[in-house]
Amino acid sequence: MAVSLKGKKILVTREEHQAKTLADKVKRLEGIPVTVPLLKITCKDCKDNRKILERLQTIEWIFFTSANGVHCFFQTLKQDKELSMQGIKTAVVGHKTEAALASYGFTADFVPSIYDAKAMGNEFLNRYANPGPILLVRGNRSRNVLPDTFSALGIPFEMVEVYDTSLNLQMKQVLQEKLRLENIDILTFTSPSAVEAFCEMTPNRETPCICIGSTTKKRAEEMGFYEVLSPEVFTTDSMLELISDYIAGKDGL
Repeated sequence: MAVSLKGKKILVTREEHQAKTLADKVKRLEGIPVTVPLLKITCKDCKDNRKILERLQTIEWIFFTSANGVHCFFQTLKQDKELSMQGIKTAVVGHKTEAALASYGFTADFVPSIYDAKAMGNEFLNRYANPGPILLVRGNRSRNVLPDTFSALGIPFEMVEVYDTSLNLQMKQVLQEKLRLENIDILTFTSPSAVEAFCEMTPNRETPCICIGSTTKKRAEEMGFYEVLSPEVFTTDSMLELISDYIAGKDGL
């Protein structure tokens, strides 16, 4: 079956710089994107993490769980030419993060088969029982799945926060107007933080929502959404395929 969004209005809630890519995909699939960036991503000042980053050469693995983490980490490295990743292996949560890493000239040494933190930790430790010291590159709203996993097993690790995710509250009125006037058919969420931002800005829980993965889906269910779906493969392309199937199913009723 060909993937088509059949002129349906799809709310894109991603951070501004990432929203355009998803909105363009919606357009190519004959949907109508309604873009309201609910989050802001800001790279941290490298001085905040200086002590940890100075010990990079004691690290065996660096874990990246988002493309934002990759970009902000390398922004830090660029600011301090004494820092180097030479000889350090890298693990990434999925292909988008892998692509971000590749843009800086590095090839990921480990990518899980399922693109979420739980699978990442379990599959990694099944393959590398004694990986050596790990550095987790995170944002301020990152979940504690990997830290909890490593702590429980006594795996040595450190964490470095390289970016802040904040609610884009100036979009509150815009979001409410779009929901009231645009007759949105489907919401899309690509992180638990986006779900939380949406719920902070509007009481709407009736519109069906498609979440990128199990963690985001769980958060949407916890926040009271009535109809929540997520694809088996945790990518935006799979989200759009699922939306297409969902629309086809509704139209076939």
